[in-house]
Amino acid sequence: MEQINAILTEHLGPLGLLLAVGGLGVLLMLITLPVLMKRKADPLDKLIALRKQTKSGDDSTGPSLRNSSKNDKLEKYSNFLEPQNEEEYSSIRLKLMQAGYRSKDAVRTFHFAQFALGIGLLILGVLYTILTSKTGEPSTQAIIMSTLIPGGVGYMAPKYWITKRQQQRREEITNGFPDSLDMMLVCVEAGQSLDQSIVRVSKEIRAGFPALADEFEIVSHEIKAGKDKVNVLRDMSERAGVNDVASFVTVLIQSATFGTSVAEALRVFSAEMRDKRVMRAEEKANTLPTKMTLATMMLTVPPLLIILLGPSIYNIVETLGKFKM
Repeated sequence: MEQINAILTEHLGPLGLLLAVGGLGVLLMLITLPVLMKRKADPLDKLIALRKQTKSGDDSTGPSLRNSSKNDKLEKYSNFLEPQNEEEYSSIRLKLMQAGYRSKDAVRTFHFAQFALGIGLLILGVLYTILTSKTGEPSTQAIIMSTLIPGGVGYMAPKYWITKRQQQRREEITNGFPDSLDMMLVCVEAGQSLDQSIVRVSKEIRAGFPALADEFEIVSHEIKAGKDKVNVLRDMSERAGVNDVASFVTVLIQSATFGTSVAEALRVFSAEMRDKRVMRAEEKANTLPTKMTLATMMLTVPPLLIILLGPSIYNIVETLGKFKM
């Protein structure tokens, strides 16, 4: 790297490395833009344009049944902002749904945020490096670190945010699920059907657990729309990403398949969920002393050693000083 920096400095001046990195970035952008601009027209875009022309010329077609997307500006870059592999697209789509982002443009917006933040912070890093190079002579390693680290942080920040949101949402669903089962059991035993109890539970638990309330509300809407109840419950299990919800869906499907009582199944399963919540609390309480061991040693042992050994060390130092005199 030092040899490369010396060659660039000799030919391009003190900012040779930065100019080379900037030129490489511009070259990559110029190579990418023609690929994006030569994208074939999507048949759906042609249909949308045809509908707009028809509506502008003749209003006899009536209002459109589907509202236009708010992110139409990103539609032309969908091949660049969306994974072309179906498995990869499904994976990131599922992760965004489990984080609470269910819109059809969520994947596109996520990749656009990664691209925009990565490029933006990379440019800021280059500007910062240029300003620092004017006041001093930073090393090659410092130039590379101050230029690439902001770009990497900007690229990874949306992924970290989605992962954090996914974990928080799973934790919220896990904490509120036992209470929702107890409430659902009360509704079923009071004479309501399972569909009505789901609607009632979604309204009651919204104040404390909005993520779980949203999942129950989606289930109620899909059932009202005529979708198969088994598929609706399995979709809920996939969206939640929680093992307790998956077990609950399995219990309901088996109860409907074998014709057993839903109330009895809910009673047994809700009791298990309460016991499981108590076990999780006990597990956290048992791991607390282990986590506090290091902090206790760091904060307690050094002062104790100072108190116990400090006077003895002081006396030994004074005695040695007298002998030397």
